[in-house]
Amino acid sequence: MAFRSTQQLPQPPTKSSFFQQRDALVGEIAMSLEHVLQNINKLNRSLEGVIAVGNEFGAVEALWSQFESVMAQEAGDGNAKEGQEKEDEDGDNEDEAETGAQEEEGGSEEKRRAR
Repeated sequence: MAFRSTQQLPQPPTKSSFFQQRDALVGEIAMSLEHVLQNINKLNRSLEGVIAVGNEFGAVEALWSQFESVMAQEAGDGNAKEGQEKEDEDGDNEDEAETGAQEEEGGSEEKRRAR
């Protein structure tokens, strides 16, 4: 039994340089991924803040939209009245133009008859 106690237990083989480098790179990658995750979380919080600020302006935007639609209706009513007046004026001008054209045609016919 003394023989066994003097024997040393087998030592695990030392890692080769490949495995040491691999472990170092895996650790570095893990740290980099942690940094990426932290930065993504910061970005997410920032985006949530931007969205919250944008949502605060929702009521103001709705009010301006309502104002714009009311002004567009009033402008449309005013333009419709102006358009109606212009059509009436244009209609008078068209009647005058037609009468003038008929008179010119009539004058041409009278000249032909006179010949």
